[in-house]
Amino acid sequence: MLKYVYRRFTLVLPMLAALSLFSFAVIQLPPGDYVDTYVQNLAQDGNILDQAEIEMLKRRYALDKPFAVQYVRWIGSIVLRGDFGSSLTYKRAVGDILAERVPRTMAITLAGLLLAWLFALPIGTYSAVRQYSPLDYLFTFFGFVGLSIPAFLFAIVLVFTVYRYTGWAATGLFSAEFRDAAWSLARLLDMLKNLAIPLLVLASSSAAALIRIHRATLLDELKKQYVVTARSKGVSELRVLFKYPVRVAINPLISTIGWVLPAAFGGEVVVSMVLNLPTTGPIMIESIMNEDMYLAGAIFMILSALTVIGTLVSDLLLGIVDPRIRLSD
Repeated sequence: MLKYVYRRFTLVLPMLAALSLFSFAVIQLPPGDYVDTYVQNLAQDGNILDQAEIEMLKRRYALDKPFAVQYVRWIGSIVLRGDFGSSLTYKRAVGDILAERVPRTMAITLAGLLLAWLFALPIGTYSAVRQYSPLDYLFTFFGFVGLSIPAFLFAIVLVFTVYRYTGWAATGLFSAEFRDAAWSLARLLDMLKNLAIPLLVLASSSAAALIRIHRATLLDELKKQYVVTARSKGVSELRVLFKYPVRVAINPLISTIGWVLPAAFGGEVVVSMVLNLPTTGPIMIESIMNEDMYLAGAIFMILSALTVIGTLVSDLLLGIVDPRIRLSD
């Protein structure tokens, strides 16, 4: 097991290094830079900067340096000092902005994934065991609906429906009366109430895919010879089901953590824009629009790292759940 874990960890650092370079390169692809966008915005308001002032701004933000120099300075500051640079838009340290937003985003994302798993496992198991039953058809219908409807559209429909029938505007992290209040039980309950719709939206989009995967895998396992043999020996149905087929059918779900985690994080971006949540979603869009390279690069790097971390977690969990995987590695 230790050899298996060591091999997986040795792949993480090279992947993160490559992804950091890719993340920094992506934000350099659009023509121009932050200063060009800033100057254009000033020009629209009637304020014209001369060339000397523009060059001074570029030197101030090190935008006159080659790409390689900018990247080495950026990644060197992160690795050696934990400094992600300063946001050109917010005039604040990127680390401070991320410290405020990322924990909220991760909490919402992970809670949505946990809720998706709580939906997917029992529903997928029931649909496989009771194939072509009325509930199986019902779950299949809602699964395809969940896969086909974009998360942001589902969020808009839910907010509109809740507001129409209850008068409650389910947007933001807190209601107006608790927004600036001190922490209390009432404020905590208000936050949980406002998180109900975002969690439902994130969970439904992930659960729909997980249900289909779990159902298909379990159906395949239930047709195998070892299950038929166990049933012929008089083993109870529940014991036959949970001894091996369900355990084996969970493997594909665990292996999807590598793409489900960043996908949920990315889906949260759009949902946060729609529901006005103070997470990384709004600042990510704003940083891209303003070509705020340090803030956008840090968020892109987090998204990329989630893929690597999610894959590592899924590999480790697979090695624990199914010993055949680590022994054959």
